[in-house]
Amino acid sequence: MPSTNPLALPRPPIRATILSGFLGAGKTTLLNRYLASDTGRRVAVLENEFGAVGIDGGLIAGSPAVEVVELTDGCVCCSVRGELGTALAELADRRERGELDFDHLVLETTGLADPAPVAQAFFVDEGVRERYELDGILTVVDAVHAQRQLDENRVAAAQVGFADRVLLSKTELVAPAELEALETRLRHINLRVPVQAIPQGDAELKALFALDAFVLSDVLDHAPGFLSSASPNGLRRGGARQQPFVRHDDDISSLVLHHPGAVDVGLMGSFVEELLLRRGNDMLRYKGILAVRGEARRLVFQGVHRITGFDYGRPWEDGEARESTIVIIGRRLDTPAIESAFALACR
Repeated sequence: MPSTNPLALPRPPIRATILSGFLGAGKTTLLNRYLASDTGRRVAVLENEFGAVGIDGGLIAGSPAVEVVELTDGCVCCSVRGELGTALAELADRRERGELDFDHLVLETTGLADPAPVAQAFFVDEGVRERYELDGILTVVDAVHAQRQLDENRVAAAQVGFADRVLLSKTELVAPAELEALETRLRHINLRVPVQAIPQGDAELKALFALDAFVLSDVLDHAPGFLSSASPNGLRRGGARQQPFVRHDDDISSLVLHHPGAVDVGLMGSFVEELLLRRGNDMLRYKGILAVRGEARRLVFQGVHRITGFDYGRPWEDGEARESTIVIIGRRLDTPAIESAFALACR
């Protein structure tokens, strides 16, 4: 399988959380609550804002455990990826020199930012990836306005597609049926992500900033029953397809590839390599757990676009069904072609 695997590098000392979400979703409110809680950490906050003067920096709760650094020359999602890398490296340098004391970084993006370049900075920039570990991506979704924002702004769907947790704000202002419809749509976009209201307790809030989402493991996070007939892709464990439910025509969606058995590592490696080569730019997040013929352990991999990491996980237990599953969240995925290529790789 591909060996460009910064995700498999030794753990760097600084944990980092990306806090994403569309304009007005409530990112700063969530961050303030986290900083005001007993985090058990010393936290640095990196703010990314449009314009010459940052706005949210003045709203961050003051604390000796918090340092706010604002990027004010543009949006991280496009023109300032280099600046982001520089800011991250400088923060780590100041920490190493003893000028700052923190062990957790929260990077709050502007509401119009695509998380892709932000996440990639933690793996592409050598000076960053050796000193940081990306813990997870949190996306705050405004339950009142999300349906319209998803209809009108492609970046809103991208923020959901990259998320390791989707946190719904303003749920008390939405009727139960509308909230259920929104949650269904969000899970169609990102099948592997838990969708929940923003937690009220400090312990639950603290747990959001310690997800280990980018650590390779043999746990495939997904909505309960994603291999049932109720899933967005209509897959059952035997691979039979059911009638999919009615859904919005979102630019980003989830695809589940499932084989009820072991696979040849060479054929599957070629499939994954070709998939990344041809469609890597459209694959936002993906994760797979494979049963490899002749291997007692699970083969686990995950990635962002073309940046991927893989390793062997725990052994299959006696009597446990050896199955192979890949979940892909991507933009305009050619589902029939991908499914056909996967079927050939499972021979």
